[in-house]
Amino acid sequence: MRLSRFFIDAPLSLGEHDLPEVQAHYIGRVLRMAAGDAVQLFDGSGQEFLGQLLEVGKKTVRVQLNEAFAGQAQSSLKIHLGQGLSRGERMDWAIQKATELGANVITPIVSERCEVRLKDERADKRLAHWRQVAISACEQCGRSSVPQINAPVLLADWLKACDEQLKLVLHPVAEPMLSHQPPQSLAFLIGPEGGLSDAEVEQAKAAGFHAARLGPRVLRTETAPVVALAVAQQLWGDF
Repeated sequence: MRLSRFFIDAPLSLGEHDLPEVQAHYIGRVLRMAAGDAVQLFDGSGQEFLGQLLEVGKKTVRVQLNEAFAGQAQSSLKIHLGQGLSRGERMDWAIQKATELGANVITPIVSERCEVRLKDERADKRLAHWRQVAISACEQCGRSSVPQINAPVLLADWLKACDEQLKLVLHPVAEPMLSHQPPQSLAFLIGPEGGLSDAEVEQAKAAGFHAARLGPRVLRTETAPVVALAVAQQLWGDF
């Protein structure tokens, strides 16, 4: 039987802890776990903790953590994904899979052909939602660190701030990724549902990005990060 594993957004240590209300509700009301059940918790620090539930109430859950150990090591390749902002499930899918594939930072990019515009309260809600998508992916895949999910930014602003060693913009007419020397850090720019305009690709090149292709077929915006990150991890990371 697989051990239930949960992310706790607070520093953990050995001993007794009252879990935050959200996790307490999920453990007690949704999963209907009971006192004595074993759990595994992580707080994003790189450590994991084993313990058991001491008390499970309607609003409170208390846990005893008995063992700490090093969690899953991160890939030696640091990846920053600039993902074109897309609608609903497509964006969720991209963030979920990028988390599973080891992205360290994910930034939603607002570009010319984006069909989504987020402002104020709605933007805050979407950012919280995306972070939860990433947390759930970490809980499922065994990852001990949660990637940083940034608020959406304009493409021009992201290009200026991007300082990774190798910077790639996906484009169907370009050199294959294998033509580049192994980097320690990597930035990927992936367009939205309508793709990047020619002017935006040229803008990225002017900012130090190299055009790279993933094969002869044009991939959907939610498929491209899965393939790109998998290829990068195979070439230069921990695959």
